[in-house]
Amino acid sequence: MEPLDQLLHVIAGVRVPQDLIDIGIVAFVIYRVLLLVKGTRALYMLYGVVVIAGVAYLSAWGQLYAINWLLSHVWSYLLLAIVIIFQPEIRRALAEMGQRPLRHGSRAGRWEVVIDDLVTAAANMAEQRIGALMVIERNTPISDLIQVGTPLNAILTKELLKSIFVHGSPIHDGAVVIRDGEVVSAGCFLPISLSSGIAQELGTRHRAAIGLTAESDAVVIVVSEESGTIGLAVEGRILRHLDPARLHRRLSELLLPALSTYRRRWPWRRAAA
Repeated sequence: MEPLDQLLHVIAGVRVPQDLIDIGIVAFVIYRVLLLVKGTRALYMLYGVVVIAGVAYLSAWGQLYAINWLLSHVWSYLLLAIVIIFQPEIRRALAEMGQRPLRHGSRAGRWEVVIDDLVTAAANMAEQRIGALMVIERNTPISDLIQVGTPLNAILTKELLKSIFVHGSPIHDGAVVIRDGEVVSAGCFLPISLSSGIAQELGTRHRAAIGLTAESDAVVIVVSEESGTIGLAVEGRILRHLDPARLHRRLSELLLPALSTYRRRWPWRRAAA
């Protein structure tokens, strides 16, 4: 069969609608996976998986039998390793898949009020030099990453937040956890980042915010008791010295369903800056 005839035979056997749908679904899945790991430490782990796959292909092509034998045994455990390593990202993806788009309208209205109270409370506490740590849970559950303090399950208001962190409050030491616009617990302790790249002037609150956001997709507002400044941590990075207007704009981009493209490129300043 001539080359032209072979090409025509292949083209004739192509199912254009089905193949386009098939390719589109695969491309979308790959795109969503890349979005999930973008900006997290899992991205570097994914690079490692790609490198191992490349080495396996080259070893088979180059007939490097020892390396090929070794990697063939590694692949048998790779699936389990991926599930363990990418556990937060997998939970986040399943949570996003389970969300109902029709609920976004009501959620947006509720979160607008919550954001207003968060910004007002942070600004008031910063002005009065009251230290605060406010954790906003998004898609990934964080209950297994924190030591839960006092359960509250109360409606979030700026007055409640200030009363929690004011000096003399029995639960002012620690963080409040906010889920679905409610304060679920207070006095919680977060994992502290021990990274040497964090600026030395940052204290325990800032390190705790960086540590938690590096392990989850939570958003953490930090009010410094020493400097009276406001910071916002997400994805293991922190943006400092925010005024109320900038804080409101960032929280809206992160939390409002209509603007929930929090993986867009942000002008983050790294913690070491």
